[in-house]
Amino acid sequence: MTATLTREPNQVGPLADRLNGILASRGIDPGITAEEPPAEPVTALELADACIPARYRRAMADQPQVTAWADEIARAGRPGPGGPGIAEGPSLLIAGPTGTGKTYQAYGAIRGLLSRGVRLRWEATTTADLRHYRPDVVVTYDENGFYGHPDHIQAHRITMAALEMTALTPKVYWTTMPRSMMQRFGEIMREFHPDMPEPDPAEAAALAEIGLPDDEITTWVDTTAFSGQKFDALAAHASQGENIFFLKMGKERFGELMGMETFVRVQDATGEAVPENDLFAGLR
Repeated sequence: MTATLTREPNQVGPLADRLNGILASRGIDPGITAEEPPAEPVTALELADACIPARYRRAMADQPQVTAWADEIARAGRPGPGGPGIAEGPSLLIAGPTGTGKTYQAYGAIRGLLSRGVRLRWEATTTADLRHYRPDVVVTYDENGFYGHPDHIQAHRITMAALEMTALTPKVYWTTMPRSMMQRFGEIMREFHPDMPEPDPAEAAALAEIGLPDDEITTWVDTTAFSGQKFDALAAHASQGENIFFLKMGKERFGELMGMETFVRVQDATGEAVPENDLFAGLR
């Protein structure tokens, strides 16, 4: 340990000179201050763990499809920190009932990639983040999850609860479909499947409740220019076998039917008149 004593206005000069002389006689330069040992480098995984909730900081992905995805990303990625990370890679969709470990697997996949030297950026959004980002527009499912899907219903509940907790007042939309479009769907399905049996009364009544009357739709957004991309995205979603019907239509017919996105506006602070054709009307 070394020290340097300098003469300050209220310091006893001779004592300082004597101590500095003792240090010099032992081959110690009084003018050299002690140096801290070099800090150990902080790994990307350690940095990530500082941002990951405590319960997931030791998460390890073990679901076969998740680990297979991580392996594919790792093979395609370039190791850091010298080179760039993933420029482009396949998406990972983890779906299932609440409480089945989806979040654990997601954080496990992130931690696994970082531990293998893959550079990546990731972000987890929570209710608290809504206060930070303060979105102008929020889109979610309606109270019935459009057609009663339990995951969609839960997504609706969580989104609306988060908005209430944060006391934000953006424009809020629920996805929906005009009843006239639902009727058109039925006609096209019978066109492609002429032997399709008629639904029983209970099923027919449930189908009739999907969507809203046309005059209750507040927002009609023409997305015809992007219908080809929507078709390709649906074709890439291999696990959604029930949607193969739409793929059989071909891109042109698909665009005719799916070229309009419709919503019902349930919260608004702009006073913009409806019907509207832009989710950001009154905000631009």
